[in-house]
Amino acid sequence: MSLAWRQQSERGSRAGIRIMAWVAQFLGRPAARALLYPICVYYLLGSGSARRAIARFRERALGRPAGWGELFRHYHAFASTILDRVYFLRGQFDLFDIRFHGLDVLDRELAKGRGCVLLGAHLGSFEAVRAMGLLGRQLDIRILMDEQNAPLIRGLTQTLNPMMADTVIQTGGIHALLQVKECLERGGIVGAMGDRVTPQDQAIGCSFFGSEARFPTGPIRMAHVVQAPVVLFFGLYRGGNRYDVRLESFSGETCVPHDRRDIDLTQEVQRFAGRLEEVCRLAPDNWFNFYDVWNRSN
Repeated sequence: MSLAWRQQSERGSRAGIRIMAWVAQFLGRPAARALLYPICVYYLLGSGSARRAIARFRERALGRPAGWGELFRHYHAFASTILDRVYFLRGQFDLFDIRFHGLDVLDRELAKGRGCVLLGAHLGSFEAVRAMGLLGRQLDIRILMDEQNAPLIRGLTQTLNPMMADTVIQTGGIHALLQVKECLERGGIVGAMGDRVTPQDQAIGCSFFGSEARFPTGPIRMAHVVQAPVVLFFGLYRGGNRYDVRLESFSGETCVPHDRRDIDLTQEVQRFAGRLEEVCRLAPDNWFNFYDVWNRSN
């Protein structure tokens, strides 16, 4: 992906997010979800570049032009996951029907004693990973992310659950890598996004829906450096209160000869892009990159 996503300011206002959080907590999820309809109409009509980007994505994914109804449903799915983040941050997982697929894959990788890198994308809800705490596993989960580009969401997290905010590792620099290494050495899990390029990251061109898009090498390179297995994660929103959490084995060799590393890394990033494309086709409403990921000029 290009750096275009960093050029888009975080939509919404601090006051608006606080109002929605208050409604969600004190009036309940049905009342808060009712407010999503006018909010989605407002952003659908007022965000021309984002709307066009989603329309282009849907046409690539589904092979036909997207109508206004489909675009509204797409915006509504995104807004629903943002709203549900309030409940996830408060640990209210009992409000949701969360179905896990592939927990045995995670168990198998963690049994190796090297921790695990959980590789996801801006497809569905990454916050649903927290729901694994429901299983009584007491997993040490850290999230590697660029908080500087999402100050409103960072503020919401700090307000609703300061302890969870402390589990975020800010991307970039040797300090982040040391925190990742420490977590993995404890047998913990580090979650990372594999679909957006940061200024510090290297990227390679991958085939994605028939055209080239740039994907970061950082998350997979990091897993090689710390010699940790990789598991793919997709927290797909299925409407209403239902989420499907998919965990899939992804790891190749963790110890790769130096003369093969660049080739191996390219193949793995392309493999990730290919699997991401397959899941996007299954759940197109969950694609939450509101910019043209194929635009190399950005």
